[in-house]
Amino acid sequence: MPSSPPVSPALLRIDTEADIDAGLAHLVAADPRLAAVLAAGGRPPLRRRPGGFPGLAATVMGQQLSTASAAAIGARLFAAIDPFAPERVLRTRDSTLARIGLSAPKIKALKEIARALRDGALDLDAVARLPADEAHAALVAVHGIGPWTADSYLLFCLGHADAWPAGDLALQEALRIAFVLDARPTTKQMGPLAEPWRPWRGVAAFLLWTYYRTIKQRDPVLPAPPVPAERGA
Repeated sequence: MPSSPPVSPALLRIDTEADIDAGLAHLVAADPRLAAVLAAGGRPPLRRRPGGFPGLAATVMGQQLSTASAAAIGARLFAAIDPFAPERVLRTRDSTLARIGLSAPKIKALKEIARALRDGALDLDAVARLPADEAHAALVAVHGIGPWTADSYLLFCLGHADAWPAGDLALQEALRIAFVLDARPTTKQMGPLAEPWRPWRGVAAFLLWTYYRTIKQRDPVLPAPPVPAERGA
């Protein structure tokens, strides 16, 4: 029986623990410094959550918040708007969302995304089928979705193996410490630093987050509020 054709790097996914192991094997072979990171921080766990509008909203809420804070706000938001659907979000008063704990910029972003979904400018089912670069472009074309949000959604919700949230402060700080850099890398510098890790930069992100949490003995800034299963309006 002929073997299956190799998967395009742009379509690689992190769906199982075996995928984490495959990514780690590639990374430590490509960059021996990551072997030391793995030894110091331990093996990263698989981190996935549901996608769709709830998952994208959770990613927006998680930006620049601790895991605990994002989880608390997420729990209140999904309890207040159930089912969590674009039309229901658009009908919710900004003052209600503010009482839940969302900042004004996040309220604006959430409603921009809801409007794009309602009007058909964004199709998350279609985005889920795209290669990573095309999916990223489709997401950032929507007002309210920046590169960090897009990359985090691709990684946590869609499992794209090469997603790389270059703007994540915990990743930047982990690299500074692990590679003994004079200063925290900028978002622009994070791209070249991670280039040798393609097509498994997403596993590198998991590895560095785990390393950072281990050495700091606290949760890094990660988008991880609870996400309900996506339902229709």
